[in-house]
Formats: sequence, structure tokens, C-alpha cells
Amino acid sequence: MIKVTENAKHKALELMKEDGKKNPFIRVGVKGGGCSGLMYELKLDNILNENDKSFVDNGVKVVVDKKSFLYLVGTTLDFSGGLNGKGFVFSNPNADRTCGCGESFSL
Repeated sequence: MIKVTENAKHKALELMKEDGKKNPFIRVGVKGGGCSGLMYELKLDNILNENDKSFVDNGVKVVVDKKSFLYLVGTTLDFSGGLNGKGFVFSNPNADRTCGCGESFSL
């Protein structure tokens, strides 16, 4: 399961409202790439696939494909609006190493 902080919840709900899709959720995933080998993906979606895992945390529906779920178990999704950049931030206890920008990791 992925935990959603209050900051991430407020920003996600705001973006979902602006997007206007019916029954929206946050799709989180992992793909190869980045300076550490794996990169996080995050987008708004409203179409479930057969192998998706779906759950709700802090009032936000989060969907993860089966393969990515293995890399993301226990991850916390936050939103930062600070001086170091604005955006969603992943805190992944499974990552052995992360890059300086925090957008990629390795196991």
C-alpha cells in the first residue's frame, strides 16, 4: 500500500477536480530509466487495467500496476511546494539508493 500525506491529498484532489475526468484516481508506477536505474511515474487516470491494484488512503484512490507494486510497497507520497522545487515526492523504504533530484532510485 502507498500512504498519502495530507499535502499530497490536497494537491491530488485539486488536480483531479481541475482535470474533470469521471471517477479519477492517481496512477503510480515504476519504469526503467533515470540516473539510478528506476524512475517513478505519476499521472491522473480513470481507467483500471486487469492487473491493477487499487486502494484508498487518506481519501485518495491510488492505483498501481502489479509489477510496480512490488517496488512501491510501503512508499509514502507527499507534495512539496518548497524552494527546492514543487511537486509530488516519493519516500520509498525499499530504495537502496536515490538520485539527487529524488526522481529515480535503485534496489
